[in-house]
Amino acid sequence: MLVSLTVGKVDAGVTVLLTPDKRLIIANEATPQIEFPSILLPPNISSGSIVDINVSQNTTKESAEEAKFRALQERIYASFGAAEPSTPVLRCRNATQTSVVLEWDPVALATADLVSLTLYRNGQKAGQIPRPLAMHSTKISGLAVDTEYAFHLVLRTSAGTRTSERVAVRTHKMTDLSGVTVTPGLLPAAQREALARAVTRIGARIVADGSVRIDTTHFVTTEGRGTAWEKAVENNIPVVRPEWVDACEKAGRILGVTKFYLDAMRPGPPSDPTPTSTPPPVQKDQPPPPPPEADDESVVEGHEDAAANGKTEEQQQPSGAEDEPAEPKARRPDHDEEQKMRLEDKDGQKLALRPAEASKVSLAEGEYDADARKESSEDKEEQGDEKEVKQPGSTQDGDSFQEVQL
Repeated sequence: MLVSLTVGKVDAGVTVLLTPDKRLIIANEATPQIEFPSILLPPNISSGSIVDINVSQNTTKESAEEAKFRALQERIYASFGAAEPSTPVLRCRNATQTSVVLEWDPVALATADLVSLTLYRNGQKAGQIPRPLAMHSTKISGLAVDTEYAFHLVLRTSAGTRTSERVAVRTHKMTDLSGVTVTPGLLPAAQREALARAVTRIGARIVADGSVRIDTTHFVTTEGRGTAWEKAVENNIPVVRPEWVDACEKAGRILGVTKFYLDAMRPGPPSDPTPTSTPPPVQKDQPPPPPPEADDESVVEGHEDAAANGKTEEQQQPSGAEDEPAEPKARRPDHDEEQKMRLEDKDGQKLALRPAEASKVSLAEGEYDADARKESSEDKEEQGDEKEVKQPGSTQDGDSFQEVQL
């Protein structure tokens, strides 16, 4: 197809071309001008020049480009579309009374990117598997005895999601020891052989090479040292003595490991006297409580004696108080001397009351009060012999004897 166009305006990048009738039909629309790259036009054109443009289809080139494009598509499909991520295959490796060990084949992602690998238990998410490309097994503990569980894996990748088949696992009964896996540690040769025979008799399994695996349930040894022992302690695997296997065989069921830990005290004659010898002395020491009862009785009797003595003293005190006025009454010959003795008796009682009040604070029985009263009565007798009649307890300054005492 040959088309003649007139150059309208020449620019460095784009040239405007016009048709002879100044109109050009493009996409069923009348266009007076078109823009054409200036680099594709002859170099000596200017405004008003006429150029012929021949337009044709290059089918050969089209075929070559199409073949090239399809070859690229084949290579992309072969590299990224031919292989798909595989569905994980889950299976049970071992089961005990309270735990299950699950394992699966290595995850094949092909050209996809891994998003996550999740374990489900009874349809509920149990947790994500850490480092799924390196780990191919996991252990689930804390399960119920003789209970059935269903597990499955869900693999999520950039190429889609894959779900494994459900695996039904039932935990063992207490009398089923087939899930017990024993790893022997440092043991004498004879004891190691005896342990292997005992493990076989109870239906359990023993790791012959002495390695600690994910399905190892017990580590049996008599010495707490070695690489295997350190790995067992690191993985929280019970480290027990060989007596545990013998005890399980005798009981016909799995037993707890608390009494059989390697660092636990071994039961036997040496350890029996310690708990049994302590209770008898305590029981023998209990009979002596009767002496405290006798002491209590003696104390009570002492109180009774003290109370009796207190009563006798109280009875003696009023008798003394009654006798006090009797003595001055017998010694008054006349009215003047009687008044003098009354004044002296009054002042003496004031002096005697003060030590009596102090004695009530210091002494509970009031013995000092009685002695003070007796002393005051003797003082009154001595003062009664005096012939001088004057105010007792008075001084030259006019202060009373009572005020001086205060």
